[in-house]
Amino acid sequence: MSEMGSENKIDDVGWYNHDSQDQPLSTSPSMQIHNQQQQHSKFLTLPTVLTLGRVAAVPLLVATFYADSWWGRTATTSIFIVAAITDWLDGYLARKMKLGTAFGAFLDPVADKLMVAAALILLCSRPLEVALSGEVPWLFTVPATSIIGREITMSAVREWAASRNSKLLEAVAVNNLGKWKTATQMISLTILLAARDSSLEGPGILVPSGVILLYISAGLSIWSLAVYVSKIWKVLLK
Repeated sequence: MSEMGSENKIDDVGWYNHDSQDQPLSTSPSMQIHNQQQQHSKFLTLPTVLTLGRVAAVPLLVATFYADSWWGRTATTSIFIVAAITDWLDGYLARKMKLGTAFGAFLDPVADKLMVAAALILLCSRPLEVALSGEVPWLFTVPATSIIGREITMSAVREWAASRNSKLLEAVAVNNLGKWKTATQMISLTILLAARDSSLEGPGILVPSGVILLYISAGLSIWSLAVYVSKIWKVLLK
């Protein structure tokens, strides 16, 4: 009986050891810290950090714009130029170094829209005098309203398309017309912000050039919106 009892005891121990080997090994604290660091590094990639920098630069853009001094005007233009460069750079790095993330893809257009909208609103609050026409209150309001309204509409349309199906999402993918719109926006706003600096030569040429490019950008914005709506309509009719 005692031998039978001892055999059963050994069997019980063997069964316990077998089950314990099948159980997942507990993660050590050092391994948990390592995993957290990996997740953190994937979340805060270099392109994402650059994008976050653009978001953080928006309040600085506003503060320097209303600083009535030469350094304030120079700083405003410099901040916008750096933001425009990082807008291209973060996308390039994400593709080249394969550092793209879902959060970065979401945040990048948000940062762009915040910076552009802030610059447009600031220029509307203190309109520049344009040669031949003088200070016209609605001169910046019309293109600013068109551009900001288009961006809000496209954001809503893309959100709706993403919730429906892949074909609709493909219809609102960024095209060359949208890229030209962005390029003219950045150039025109840089010119108009720089034209506020009285130390620059030829302000009489800078301001009209910036205004013309801004209206071209507004026209491209409306045109690209019409193209996207047309593509969506064709998909819905199929």
